[in-house]
Amino acid sequence: MNINKETVTSSERETENCGALLAQRIAEDKTLPRFVAMYGDLGVGKTTFIRGFAGIFSPAIVRSPTFTLVNSYRCSGEYSDVSKYIYHFDMYRIQSEDDLYSIGYYDYLDSGCVCIAEWCELIEYALPQNYIKVEILKTTGDPDKRIIKVNSIMG
Repeated sequence: MNINKETVTSSERETENCGALLAQRIAEDKTLPRFVAMYGDLGVGKTTFIRGFAGIFSPAIVRSPTFTLVNSYRCSGEYSDVSKYIYHFDMYRIQSEDDLYSIGYYDYLDSGCVCIAEWCELIEYALPQNYIKVEILKTTGDPDKRIIKVNSIMG
């Protein structure tokens, strides 16, 4: 199944809810890719979206893995059969294919677990063939308003 959706949010809570809805859809539809590629400028709400997304699977506190590069959240509850872990990447400091290998990126992809990565515009060459692209854009006028575009990319 494909996803092609655009949503406008006006608060952090609405952005979290948008992330939660995508996670729920992935959990319930086994045909959807298990990799989510996040795009957007600094401070646009990528981690906020991921906080809502990961909350469907895990009660863990979600923080951007800016310096650790990857955080893992153990899944529990209703959707724990979908994935053992959620792997949350921050690709901002990734500069090469060697960096991806050194953090075990491809091993995470092969794990069968759900992966979600910030700053995917920096690693487009390394994205899986099938993934869900989430682009978050600020709007002019209202500093809290965001446009969130979600598309499934099927290579």
